[in-house]
Amino acid sequence: MANPDLPLGLTFDDVLLLPGESDIIPSEVDTTSRVTRNIDIRIPLLSSAMDTVTEARMAIAMARQGGVGVLHRNLSADEQAAQVDLVKRSEAGMVSNPVTCAPHATLADVEALCARYRISGVPVVADDGVLLGIVTNRDMRFETNHSRLVRDVMTRMPLVTAPVGVSREDALALLARNKIEKLPLVDSAGRLTGLITVKDFAKSEAFPFATKDAHGRLVVGAAVGVGEDAYKRALGLVDAGADFVVVDTAHGHSRGVVEMVARLKRDTTVDVVAGNVATRAGAQALVDAGADGIKVGVGPGSICTTRVVAGVGVPQVTAIMDAASAARPAGVPVIGDGGLQYSGDIVKALVAGADTVMLGSLLAGCEESPGELIFINGKQFKTYRGMGSLGAMQTRGQKASYSRDRYGLQDVADDDKLVPQGVEGQVPYRGPLAAVAHQLVGGLSAGMGFAGAQSIPELQERGQLIRITAAGLTESHPHDIQMTVEAPNYSSR
Repeated sequence: MANPDLPLGLTFDDVLLLPGESDIIPSEVDTTSRVTRNIDIRIPLLSSAMDTVTEARMAIAMARQGGVGVLHRNLSADEQAAQVDLVKRSEAGMVSNPVTCAPHATLADVEALCARYRISGVPVVADDGVLLGIVTNRDMRFETNHSRLVRDVMTRMPLVTAPVGVSREDALALLARNKIEKLPLVDSAGRLTGLITVKDFAKSEAFPFATKDAHGRLVVGAAVGVGEDAYKRALGLVDAGADFVVVDTAHGHSRGVVEMVARLKRDTTVDVVAGNVATRAGAQALVDAGADGIKVGVGPGSICTTRVVAGVGVPQVTAIMDAASAARPAGVPVIGDGGLQYSGDIVKALVAGADTVMLGSLLAGCEESPGELIFINGKQFKTYRGMGSLGAMQTRGQKASYSRDRYGLQDVADDDKLVPQGVEGQVPYRGPLAAVAHQLVGGLSAGMGFAGAQSIPELQERGQLIRITAAGLTESHPHDIQMTVEAPNYSSR
């Protein structure tokens, strides 16, 4: 029965942040926030677990900027675990399980390894793990016969090596003194136990605020569904090194999600984020199940049609406020997922109660997103689609869809019987993620300055929202002019 006293639902266009007394300038603010109970990130941005937004390349770029990426699950379990492995291997203080090859491998095998992991060479080891040598681009550069064996072209032992536990300073000194790029770490029996590369030092200097784990590797999350297959997938992702797992469905306030969260918390030590919810009761159910983070948003995405197809949802500002009323007393971070069009919406989401935000369309146009680059009338666009769209859920040839269960359609065998809750389209190409993130964080920092908040917790404490009218929204955007040049952080609707 409908409630005769209907509550009001507010979205980002309905509110503005009140300016407050301040002696803070944007360059001085600290944008660090929590994505789970145990993981902090320097900028409160996550890339969405969508197949046109986040695969390994985007996850690496996000972590280097100080945010984090969540790998989508429209892949086989093995493929998704391999994506996690790519991120974890991309940058490390010390690679504890380096990619290696056997002496009887071919140069073609090595080139395939180097291309897959974006590396310039691999150590060569015997069956017992003893280091025999190393093969690098320098060894292969002038080889035309790719069927030659590694043992015939590799640089053999003795190599410059170091013992396990070598300090960062000593490792860098060895690399510099010997003018080498890779430093194998060996034990007393000569077995390879790790690898340090000069590129890792360079990356650390280039990205000083990168989100890293205790071993110096980039942090990455990965999405799973519910049920037995999803549970096995989650275990494989944890084994591959995922720092947190997201139980990701369209309706997070459901028994399957609650049971999945409780099971993962019981059987693993990994942080578990769950969603999506849009009410206080939904958030409370996930808190009670043991979730380490709660993802909020039912239907606010630019490519989502859940609200018009199913008639269900809560405008995003109200959804965040309601979910935070249950999550915050429990110390569980809230992730605002969807509905953000401008950097100012990030500020509003944090004031409403979110700790971080998850971005889809704002990042889908980046160079690092897996969407296809297309040209329309001389302009560049990238494809972007909802995970509930027909394209994401259809099975074509040998390509299976793993996103149907997100919308409760896992039992639909015929593609013609699918009821989509998303659309397919394109977004303008926006260039490298670094430039996009700079503008988004710059807008957030400006908002914090207006509110007089030094940190995000202070913004959440001090920030106040005011409701505005349709005329107020019109006044908020450029008006009464013909815009001739768009700013990098603003585009007309």
